[in-house]
Amino acid sequence: LRDDTSHNAEVMPYLNELRAQGASATSHSKEPSYSAPGYSVINIGAWPHLSDGPVMNLDYENVPTWTQDNLFSSTHRAGLKTAIAGYYWFEKLIPQTDVDASFYTPLEDDTADRAVVDAALQWLDSGEYQFVFIHLDQVDYAGHHEGGPQDPRWDAAAGRVDGYISEIVSHLDLGLDTVLITSDHGQIDSGGHGGEEEIVLTEPLILVGAGINPGQYPDTRMIDIAPTVTTLLGANIPATSQGHVLFDMLTLSLDQKTAVKKALDAQQRQLHAAYTEVIGGDPLPVREDMGVVTGTEFAIDAMLLQTKNNERQTRYTWPVIFFVFPAYALFRSWNDKSIRWLLGGAVAYVALFNFRYAILDGRTYSLSSVIGINELVLYSATTVAIALGLVWLVLMLKLDIFKKGVQKTAETNLLLTGIVLYLLSFPILWNIGVNGILVDWALPEFPILFRAFLSLVQGMMVAIMGILLTGVGALVAKLSS
Repeated sequence: LRDDTSHNAEVMPYLNELRAQGASATSHSKEPSYSAPGYSVINIGAWPHLSDGPVMNLDYENVPTWTQDNLFSSTHRAGLKTAIAGYYWFEKLIPQTDVDASFYTPLEDDTADRAVVDAALQWLDSGEYQFVFIHLDQVDYAGHHEGGPQDPRWDAAAGRVDGYISEIVSHLDLGLDTVLITSDHGQIDSGGHGGEEEIVLTEPLILVGAGINPGQYPDTRMIDIAPTVTTLLGANIPATSQGHVLFDMLTLSLDQKTAVKKALDAQQRQLHAAYTEVIGGDPLPVREDMGVVTGTEFAIDAMLLQTKNNERQTRYTWPVIFFVFPAYALFRSWNDKSIRWLLGGAVAYVALFNFRYAILDGRTYSLSSVIGINELVLYSATTVAIALGLVWLVLMLKLDIFKKGVQKTAETNLLLTGIVLYLLSFPILWNIGVNGILVDWALPEFPILFRAFLSLVQGMMVAIMGILLTGVGALVAKLSS
């Protein structure tokens, strides 16, 4: 659910009634903005680079189970009963020994949401469960399969979910119960998520009911949800949580607030000490007052950045070599008119591909525009064929290559292909320097990684197309002779 959709009172009137009654803020997440990482951050309280949840959405059979402390484990450990109704990835993510009641579905549409709500209402009515997690999925389905947020079907799905929220809350006593409503990510206008666009990294956060201090609050972070929920439940803050309790939103007594701050301080210090032991860094300063240690997340990020920078100093050697030698060869051949035309043609190819990709089709240079690998391969193959085919035809006619014999035609075609591949290697070399060849203990810089990935897919298509055009050019040259 996008934050802006959640504020549209015509689409979600009941949600906005709750927002007026309770505490609300805009929540922010981090890339990759996929559902599985979002579920993990909400439940563990750690960003994707520290959480052991999956970084990408995976097929059901490949979804791992969290080994880090999480809302269900913490709540269950405190002697409270837990229940969940939602998408069947949760069946794999959550340690099922920490779940007392569950309903999972592989479906994502309104039929699935109806079944989810029906299951959850039984638990709410029974009064036996202290932590109930309800996941409604049809807005995401509308974004992916029904035209995205600009399509009326998106608002229709959000409206139906608003009705379900009303139905759920009607089974609660807000003098005793607390409701927290949030989203795992937003979606770009055309539908899709996974990238670093602000619209997909911005979510609504609404708390209403017992223990909540109503009002509009400053922006929060997704990692703040887990420690805030465990504070409401009286359970321990998840061990690897990087977030802080949203104290201003809660009606805690002075003694309660002091106890929570002490527990949060201890948890943050333990997390920092564990991370420091592995990656290296300075210990946190000792606080004499009762304030919570601050800056743990930034201290961990600083250690992470320093380690990345140390590695990058040795990573750029090979990218520089692969960049310099072809550039030097082109420089030495600059007096050759055909080389200049081929280089210009290669630049024209890059411009044509990106003109269709970004201007005509409005795609973003991020994971949010990847519908699926098959779709991306087919799209790239089509666009490469159009762009490279046009450039090839113009160059062959302009340079009058076909009249120069089969060998010269083949050599020119292969040279054109090579120069295009050289230009496409720039984002790949840049990515190797910044992120390395493989992803290991740290997540990559995703905008750079995506551009490298897109260039790599193009490069494979250009190589195949180049060979085909070389054969076609040689055949035309032979017929011409």
